[in-house]
Amino acid sequence: MNEHVRTDRNPVSRLPQQSGRAPFERIALLLQGGGALGAYQAGVYQGLAEAGLHPDWTAGISIGAINAALIAGNPPEDRVARLRQFWELVTSTDPYWQFPPSSTAEGNELMAQLDPSKGDVVRALSNQWSAARALCLGAPGFFMPRLLTPWLWPHGSAEATGYYDTQALKSTLERLVDFDRINSGAMRFSVGAVNVRTGNFVYFDTATHRIGPEHVMASGALPPGFPAVEIDGEHYWDGGLVSNTPLSWVVDNLPHRDTLAFQVDLWSAQGELPRKMAQIQARQKEIQYSSRTRAELNRFREIQSLRGALSRLIEKLPAELGASPEVDILRPASEPKVWNLVQLGYHSKKYEDDTKDYEFSRRSMEDHWQAGYHDTIRTLRHPEVLERPRSPDGVFTFDIAEQGRA
Repeated sequence: MNEHVRTDRNPVSRLPQQSGRAPFERIALLLQGGGALGAYQAGVYQGLAEAGLHPDWTAGISIGAINAALIAGNPPEDRVARLRQFWELVTSTDPYWQFPPSSTAEGNELMAQLDPSKGDVVRALSNQWSAARALCLGAPGFFMPRLLTPWLWPHGSAEATGYYDTQALKSTLERLVDFDRINSGAMRFSVGAVNVRTGNFVYFDTATHRIGPEHVMASGALPPGFPAVEIDGEHYWDGGLVSNTPLSWVVDNLPHRDTLAFQVDLWSAQGELPRKMAQIQARQKEIQYSSRTRAELNRFREIQSLRGALSRLIEKLPAELGASPEVDILRPASEPKVWNLVQLGYHSKKYEDDTKDYEFSRRSMEDHWQAGYHDTIRTLRHPEVLERPRSPDGVFTFDIAEQGRA
């Protein structure tokens, strides 16, 4: 098994490991949902691991929950290998499902050199063919189509509420993830899901729950493809139905800590004007799944600014007022903690359309992984990313793509 993503096309120099811990009380890794695009997150983690930046808290939604479990449920020296094992398991290299059948990576590259637009067309057709394969045959070790349509199953059965069976994912998680390690407290672990009956967004967190495969599966149970997952008599769907980012869960939890957070998004808020139906559906998904991320980021900045102002105000109070019960209530919310929020986001290629989140080809997986790895290396070359912020509100945000610092 190849433990490291190939970097032969665009070689990058690897960063040396950090000499000592970054000057923060914790490192948080926040992983968004996005199906097959989740290989990008695995590449990000490889870059962080090579730099010696191991998270103390990993939180995820949907595919981000699966990647988070693979990270938290293995020792640091095995995590990249386990991520590779999972992503190689669920992606296909079957040549009969490439389009055209003789279309190879080398052939596409040659076509792109002769005429870039034709290279994109060939790759787009190949990706669509691969996505059709996933729809018809599922993804090994992840999900399989039901032999009988859900419409024909008896009312009330689990088989009647999802087009695919996800029991293979349970077996995969049990094999690749050490849940005793997750529950040991070595790393805090959180996954978000939605209670189907109440509509409430909930987090399964090692601070309050004993985590098992069912909690991870619940976070990724996207309807109507996947059935709801039952936990303690309640049924749960994919957390991305409400919010596709775990940022607010980490920000709001007490006690507050100085935090270096890496937020890994799989859907870009910015994109081009659609020119055809497939592009419309792709752009719709990007806006839908990135909207809460942008809202949570704006909310985070406002909260941090308010906390800083409240902390400075409390310091100016006379001793009598500072000792009042009301101030005691406000004090925990006003702790002057600093945050570096480093955003790493996947940006789709021109040949990717609305099928990109269920296009499980090996080549696309390698491309996504490589993109995450390279974005992380380029980001960590900026020393301010690992330095404590100096702004009055104690917040520093960094997005290499948005700030044009490639």
